[in-house]
Amino acid sequence: MRPLLLLAACAVSLAQPSGVPNDPASDTLNQAYAALQSRDYDTAVTHFLQAIDLAPQRASIRKDLAYAYLKIGENDRARDQFQHAMLLDPKDLPVAMEYAFLCYESHEEAQARRIFDRIRKTDSPSAPAAERAFRNIDDPLAAGIDRWQKAISLGADTFDAHYELASLAEQRDLLPLAAEQYQKAWRILPDRRSVLLDLGRVWKAQGRNEDAGAALLAASHGGEPAAADAARELLPKHYPYVSEFRRALDLDPVNADLRRELGFLLLTMGKPADAEKEFRILTQADPNDLLSAAQLGFMLHSRGDRAAAKPLFDRVLAGRDQTLANRVRVVLHLPLTTPGAAALSEGEHVDPKTMAQRSLKAGYIKDAVRYLRSAHEADPADYGVMLDLARSLNILGQDSEALHWFEMARSSPDPEIAAAATKAWRNLRGATAPIRLSAWVYPLFSTRWHDAFGYGQIKAEFRTRLPVHPYLSVRLVGDTRVSENLPGMSAVAAPQYLSESSVIVAAGLATIPWHGVFLWGEAGNAMSYVNGHKLSDYRGGLSAARAIGHSLRGESTGLFADTTLDAVFVSRFNNDAMLYSQSRGGYTFGAPGLRAQLFWNANLTLDDQRQYWANFVETGPGLRFTAAFLPPSMYFTVSALRGAYLVNAGNPRGPNFTDIRAGVWYAFSH
Repeated sequence: MRPLLLLAACAVSLAQPSGVPNDPASDTLNQAYAALQSRDYDTAVTHFLQAIDLAPQRASIRKDLAYAYLKIGENDRARDQFQHAMLLDPKDLPVAMEYAFLCYESHEEAQARRIFDRIRKTDSPSAPAAERAFRNIDDPLAAGIDRWQKAISLGADTFDAHYELASLAEQRDLLPLAAEQYQKAWRILPDRRSVLLDLGRVWKAQGRNEDAGAALLAASHGGEPAAADAARELLPKHYPYVSEFRRALDLDPVNADLRRELGFLLLTMGKPADAEKEFRILTQADPNDLLSAAQLGFMLHSRGDRAAAKPLFDRVLAGRDQTLANRVRVVLHLPLTTPGAAALSEGEHVDPKTMAQRSLKAGYIKDAVRYLRSAHEADPADYGVMLDLARSLNILGQDSEALHWFEMARSSPDPEIAAAATKAWRNLRGATAPIRLSAWVYPLFSTRWHDAFGYGQIKAEFRTRLPVHPYLSVRLVGDTRVSENLPGMSAVAAPQYLSESSVIVAAGLATIPWHGVFLWGEAGNAMSYVNGHKLSDYRGGLSAARAIGHSLRGESTGLFADTTLDAVFVSRFNNDAMLYSQSRGGYTFGAPGLRAQLFWNANLTLDDQRQYWANFVETGPGLRFTAAFLPPSMYFTVSALRGAYLVNAGNPRGPNFTDIRAGVWYAFSH
C-alpha cells in the first residue's frame, strides 16, 4: 500500500495553507483557483473580488484577478488590478510590466512611459524589454515636440499647434512646457474648457494644487459634458469654498455657469449683497441668461425695488422658459400659462434619470435604484437605465434581480450597452446559476500504443450551500482500434484503463476545492459501445492542481510551472486504486496571436495492485501552443517521452519505452 501512503503525503503537501495564518480569504480563494483550473473564468473573477474584500492589502489576489480578467477580455479592468497590485508590491516588476503594457494599449502612453523608465534603470531581467518599450514611446514623443516647436517658431500660432505640443510635452513629463502650451491654446479658444482639464491635471502633477483646483473647477462648469465629468472626478470631495470659486473666476472670468453657482452659494450663506453683484455681472454679460435675470429680479423685488426688478421680469416673461416664467407670475400674482404650474415656484423639476446619476456619483446607491426604477417607468425602452439599474442592484447584493436587468439590457440596439450588459450577465450568471454545465474533450495519439484515444466528459453540477455538491456526469473513454475485442492482441494491446471503450453515466458528489484540492465520488453504469455490455461503475478520488508563472493565454511571456495529482479508485478494474502525477516546467513564448510553451515533463503513475502497465515513470520535452483565433480554452500539445516500468513481472514490452504523444484539449462551461 505504499502508493496510498505517497498519495496521502502529496495531498497534505498540496493542501498546506497559503502562508497567511488565519487567512479570512482562504476558502474564497480556493473556489477561485478551482474555477481557474476548470477554466470557468467568470466564476473565478467573482470569487477573487470577494477575496479582495476580505484581504484588500494582498497584492497576489489582485494579480491573479488581473490575469483572470485578461482571460475574458476585460483588459481595462485587468490594467486597474495590476495597478493596485503594483502599488501594494512595488518590487514585483513583472506586474509593473503588465500594467505598463496595458496602459500603452489603452492609450495611456505617459503612464506606460514612466513605468518602463523606472524598470529599465534596474538590473532586473525585465530591464531590456522595458528599455525597448520606453524607446518605442519616448523617441516619437521627442521627435514630435521638436517638430511642433519649430512650427510655432515659424509662425504657426494656432490652437492646434500649441495643444499638440502641450499634449506631447505632458506625455514626456515636460510639465512646465505642457502647462505653458495648454494656457496658450486655451487663450486662443477660451470656450474649449476641456483644455482647462488638461491644464489642471498638469498643474496638479507639478504640485500647484491651488492653481490646479481653479482650472478643474472652471472646467467642471460650462464646458463639454465629458470634460466636466472628468474634472469633477479630480476635484476634492468637498463642495468648493467661496475662495475657490473666486480663484477659478480669476482664471476664467467669463464662465457664466461658474459665476451663477457662486451667486447661489452666497445666497445660501446669507450674503445677498455679494450674490447680487455676481448676478448683475451675469445679466449684463448675457441678456439671454434668464435664470440669472429672474434671480436678480426676485432679490430686487423682495427688498422693495420693484422698478429695478420690472425689466428683469419682463425679460423672463418674454423668454421661452415657461417654467421660469411661471415662477415670476407667481411672485407678480399673474395667471399661470399651464394648469398646476404653481408647484414649480418652489423649484425646477429634475427628471429621475438625472437624479439617479447624481445619486450614483455621490455613492447613494439605494436612492439611485429608486430613481432608476422611476426612470424605467417613464421610458421603458431606455436600455442605459436598465444597465445602470442592474449594476446598482449588483452592488447592493441583489444579484437575482440584477441578473434580470442585465438580461434585458443585452437586447439594446446600442452595441456598447449590449456588450457591457452581456459581459456582466455572464459574470453574474456563473456565480448565481443553480446549475453549472461544463464539458471537456481530449483526443490524443500515442506511438507507444500505436493508437488514438478519446476522452471527454459532460457534467451538470448543482450549487448548494453545503461543502459538497451533487452532479450528473457522462464520460467517454475509448480508442480507434477497440483493441480489447481483437483476438490475439491481448499481449500487446493498450491496457483497459487507457480505453474502456465505454460511455459511463453516473451521479456523484464533489467537495468545494480547498487550496486547489477536492474529493469526488460517483456511482453509475458503464455501457460498452463495442459489445453493448453494461457494468456497474463506482469510482472516486482526490484531485489537486497548482500552477505558477506565465500561462499559455497570458498577456506576457516568461517561466511557468504546473503540476496535477489525481488519485482514483475504479471498481471495474478489480477495485484498483491508481495515482497519476504530471508536472511540467518551462517557458511561455511567442506573440499574443500565436503563443506557445516549451517545457519538460516529469510524470509518475502507480497502482496498489502492482500491475506493470500502471507503474512507471516518464520524462521528456513537450510543446503546447494556441492561437488567438481559437477558443480561449483550446490548445494543442505534443511530447516526446522516455519511460521506465517500475514493475516488470508479466511485462511483455521490456523495461523501457519511448512515446510520442500528441493531442488537443478543449473545454467550456455555461
